Amino acid sequence: MSIKDTFIKLGGEFVTPYKEIQNKLLSIRAWVFDWDGVFNNGIKDEQTGSVFAEPDAAGSNYLRFGHWLSHEKQHPYAIVITGANNPASFRFAQREHFHAVYLKVLNKIEALEHLKKEFGIDPSEVAFVFDDVLDLGVATLVGLRFLVRRNSSPLFTKFVRDRNLCDYITAHSGGEQGVREVCELVLGMSGVFDTVLEERIAFSQTYKEFLNGRNAVHPIFYTSVGGNIEVLETQNK
Repeated sequence: MSIKDTFIKLGGEFVTPYKEIQNKLLSIRAWVFDWDGVFNNGIKDEQTGSVFAEPDAAGSNYLRFGHWLSHEKQHPYAIVITGANNPASFRFAQREHFHAVYLKVLNKIEALEHLKKEFGIDPSEVAFVFDDVLDLGVATLVGLRFLVRRNSSPLFTKFVRDRNLCDYITAHSGGEQGVREVCELVLGMSGVFDTVLEERIAFSQTYKEFLNGRNAVHPIFYTSVGGNIEVLETQNK
């Protein structure tokens, strides 16, 4: 069974034609993730925020390794943009060596503009994984959009589909490791899924080279202050 048919059978939906998504992947330099409802089901408290699942964390690492393999050993930028206070996203970004977390950014386009200014990433070079209304401003601008399905929001899903604001809709929700689904889809579309797993299983020299570069990344934490993106003085602020 083809990669396309495998994910259609799973329940995923290709809003943009499969081949077009494949072509767009070639120019992606950054993977940007929303947090609530994407890495989790959105349930949280004021102290810890919402947590993440290990299959998603592993998937994001395999995704970055696969990108590195298929883009001449260029590490992709890995970013979280969240409109809320999510301490778990800090811990995740530190453990997984993401490049940045944007915290409490209600107008996420501000973060997208900052990415271009600070990191030189054009919106067309961004792949965005998202789930809700707060994310749609970014979805109108970026190169690739993956909507994490939520069955309780059929009208929202229809709105996004009808207005061409996503390229693929996952079969699984944030609470069901929708991020892992996106990661495996992209690795399959890029033709590197088996290689990624084989190199990781062997803990090969190739994987070690990737991992050393990934682990040299230390996340920067930002927030929005009066419409301006500023560096947080501490990660717990």
